Amino acid sequence: QVQLVESGGGSVQPGGSLRLSCVASGFTFNIRDMRWYRQAPGKGRELVAHISWNGVSTNYPDSVKGRFIISRDDAKNTVYLQMNSLKPEDTAMYYCNRVPLLNWGQGTQVTVSS
Repeated sequence: QVQLVESGGGSVQPGGSLRLSCVASGFTFNIRDMRWYRQAPGKGRELVAHISWNGVSTNYPDSVKGRFIISRDDAKNTVYLQMNSLKPEDTAMYYCNRVPLLNWGQGTQVTVSS
């Protein structure tokens, strides 16, 4: 069945880095654009990174531009999110999904705190 499994979250101090992974199954991964989203407590879900199906194009909102990098490995059906220079406001549950959206996975928690 269709599944998205996120991992790699954790607790880190401001300025630190984390690398999130999302393994996809149940659909043809290499023809789909993929995205990372996040949702902080009491807030709506926010798109933080987008990568095209062929990996040529990436897009980020200003809030993470220059700090986050999305990438993909089609051989592993995996999309990654490298997060650098983390800030307390990056604290959230992080989810991946494809375009068009599927049911959401369980997400992975990122906490940035001193």
